Amino acid sequence: MRRFEFVEGTSSKFWEPELKGNTFIVTFGRIGTAGQRREKAFADEAGARKEYEKKVAEKLREGYREVTDGGAAEAAPPPPPAAPKKPELPRRVPAATATSESLKAAAEALAALRARLGWRSWEVTSRARRARRALRALGGVDPAAHAELAGPFTALMERVVAPRREGRLPLRHALALLGELDVAAFVRATEVWLGAPEAVPAATAVARQASALGQPELALRLGLLLADRPGQAGAPSEEGWSKRWTLLRPHVEDHLAEKGGSLAAWAQSVDAAGDTHLATRLSRLGA
Repeated sequence: MRRFEFVEGTSSKFWEPELKGNTFIVTFGRIGTAGQRREKAFADEAGARKEYEKKVAEKLREGYREVTDGGAAEAAPPPPPAAPKKPELPRRVPAATATSESLKAAAEALAALRARLGWRSWEVTSRARRARRALRALGGVDPAAHAELAGPFTALMERVVAPRREGRLPLRHALALLGELDVAAFVRATEVWLGAPEAVPAATAVARQASALGQPELALRLGLLLADRPGQAGAPSEEGWSKRWTLLRPHVEDHLAEKGGSLAAWAQSVDAAGDTHLATRLSRLGA
């Protein structure tokens, strides 16, 4: 422990600072006595260290001299190692400015996709890709803010949980479209899926995990990962999937830790509702 003394005229005082985790402790009084002890807790160790260094500087300015039992100054405790910097999440939607022409084109692409639901899968996939490209040109808008988009987009999200005979929009296509828009669209879509009278296991599971996570942007990115099926046309490779998860994982873990949870516990809490692919993906997330 460091010790500082002030001896001048009738003054004969000592002052001893100490750090213990996030607590700053001082012992002070007349030389030759046990002195008094005071403790002050801070939110973290960095806050306590800042106070420690501030008070030491003040005592030196007041004329205190640093000493130890052996008469030599004791080095200050070393600063804690800096935490590794967490990589920033890349922008999900490229910057762009929506125009009347691009909004019209997106609305038409959404309507064309809806008209193909129930047709052969390759036709639905083709229309979904066109709709996704059209939405990407808008730069991440909220469809609810544009009259020409609001109706067609809501109608498509409702088709994710529509009766089979009416032709459903596959969840992976719905999430791909949502991935090109403001996250508010994802929040509204999950509310629709949870309120559907006829449950669709994968859509319901994604909606529930979003609600349980409590962070819409992270939930949307997780939903995109859970719905991806490498090997299907247009889907990323398994290696690409792993890279995306490696980038997203520290953000999800930090968010869950702040809530007092863990990634493994969260992944186990999500009900895959019999969806084998979803169960496999969840097990990889929690590994």
